[in-house]
Amino acid sequence: MVRLGPKGLLVDVVAAGVVVAWAVLRAPAVDVLAAVAAVALGVPLAVRGLRPTAVLSTVLPVGSAAIVVGTGNESTLAAIALALYPVVLSSSRSGVVGAVASLACVVVAGVTVATVPGLPLVPAPAGTESFATNPLSTLLFSAVVVIGSWAVAAAVRTRRRHAAELAESRTARAVAEERLRIARDIHDVVGHNLSLIAMKAAVANHVAGTRPDEREAALRGIEQVSRSALADVRTVLGGLREPSAPAGAAGLDRLVDEARSAGVTVTAEQADLSGAPAAVRVSAYRIVQEALTNVRRHGHPPRCHLVTAVEPGRLVISVVDEGTAAPGADGHGLPGMRERVALHGGTLDAGPAPGGGFAVRATLPFDTGAHRG
Repeated sequence: MVRLGPKGLLVDVVAAGVVVAWAVLRAPAVDVLAAVAAVALGVPLAVRGLRPTAVLSTVLPVGSAAIVVGTGNESTLAAIALALYPVVLSSSRSGVVGAVASLACVVVAGVTVATVPGLPLVPAPAGTESFATNPLSTLLFSAVVVIGSWAVAAAVRTRRRHAAELAESRTARAVAEERLRIARDIHDVVGHNLSLIAMKAAVANHVAGTRPDEREAALRGIEQVSRSALADVRTVLGGLREPSAPAGAAGLDRLVDEARSAGVTVTAEQADLSGAPAAVRVSAYRIVQEALTNVRRHGHPPRCHLVTAVEPGRLVISVVDEGTAAPGADGHGLPGMRERVALHGGTLDAGPAPGGGFAVRATLPFDTGAHRG
């Protein structure tokens, strides 16, 4: 079965009507025989998309008989070509068998007319080419029509297969990219929050016996960070297509507050990010999160300056670690940032700052006409 849509069925019905009218009007004589032959030849084409093999099996003997009788003309070849087309679309093997069968029927009928005296039963009008008057040219024309129908259908089938393979490849790529996104988010969430928990646990352990108030505050911070991390992980693993990170200035404010509570001195200059698309804001959130985590892990002392800015067609992020140590090159933080920036076709510069320390500068371009989330 090739197609079942209303539009396809309508096309087939129209094709059937055209073939019936063509066969009647081009018949040597418009009589009952011509009308019956035209109906038998054209009507099955109305369901060629539903039952292509059955329709071809019906049209071929009817067409062969029409050629032998003499009522067959160009409309017969058109009917055979139209019946062959969906068979070729259905499969390569069926198409080859159908094309060979079509050629064989036409050739056998034509050779019969050309070699058997008294055929065709209905003589062709004067000046009309047929197997009886011009067998070679008629046979060549018939072969061109049948092979042409097969070739066009085979090309369409190949194009559809390539389109399906391309769609499948794109789907597989989208799945892989989604899995990579989830892996990045898991890394960001776990790395960021575990480092906070470790820092607060160290504080709680250090002041356990001497400053109970600070110990209690550190333990409450651990509880809050743990709950937040658990919520983020559940969101990410839930397979949600919506951004799983708080996007915008509020989310960045939370990151800054968490970094400060973990002992990092952060000065921030933040812009309103609502002018950037949601996907860009989420990537910005994750980049800042990873940069602040690197400052907390590697900065001595942990001190940095954060700047976000929305410029025409791009969002710019700068996190300058004013400490003395640079992030380890063997971690996943910087590669993760580069992957996120690459998703938007942006740039990332990460390296020693001119005045000392380590600087991360990311540019995330976006279409100014895109939907704002």
